[in-house]
Amino acid sequence: MGNELDIVALVPARSGSKGIKDKNILPLGGHPLISFSIIVAKQSELINEVYVTTDSKKYCQVSESYGAAIPFLRPAEISNDLSTDKEFFLHFIEWCRSERNKIPDMIVHLRPSTPLRDFRLIDKAIQKFIDNPKASALRSCQNTELTPYKMFFESDGYMEPCMADAKYKESYNQPRQVFQKTYLPNGYVDIIRPEVLIDTGLLHGDKILLNLTPVTADIDDISDYESAKHLLNSKVYSSLKEALGKWQL
Repeated sequence: MGNELDIVALVPARSGSKGIKDKNILPLGGHPLISFSIIVAKQSELINEVYVTTDSKKYCQVSESYGAAIPFLRPAEISNDLSTDKEFFLHFIEWCRSERNKIPDMIVHLRPSTPLRDFRLIDKAIQKFIDNPKASALRSCQNTELTPYKMFFESDGYMEPCMADAKYKESYNQPRQVFQKTYLPNGYVDIIRPEVLIDTGLLHGDKILLNLTPVTADIDDISDYESAKHLLNSKVYSSLKEALGKWQL
């Protein structure tokens, strides 16, 4: 069924990372970070095409060397620190409308900062989304012990609870076990329906399918990067490393 649908992967890679300079092409296991998202998408049996959206000619060259399509440079006005995911998705959808003459049925969102994935879990997520046509989007999450019921804002030097619930007086003092189970989005694989974004202006809509995945590396700083280097040695990522190894740069 997946082959009947127009399913594309989109890898976003702007060049202005502040935490780690040029983070998206940081070398990991001998390959630039962005290549991991491109190659795992190419391993997929359900993704038809792999695109990169970037504002950097350097990133274009790197991405093309791993087989991704980069048909445009992303405009600077939607590539700054305050730019949103919705902006580059809309830009890509408009390009598809004018240049591909069709809008994808689904766009698989693969962030370079989450490099370690198993393509079989990506295909499983895509199939789950195909099997749930009422879902407006799919987002991957991992289990977490954190709960907003125990978190606070700062307000004029005082602590203000993030969550107020009549059922739990001073919820932040209640045992964690009494609250609903919580999940932390991790960027393993997210999927959107372009028609939902076009019709509602919402990237994920109001019926987001939860996709539980193993804990994975999410690289924001050097310590995350060091952890990713360690995790890369796991047998779980052997097929990904093998696929990357076929690309001699």
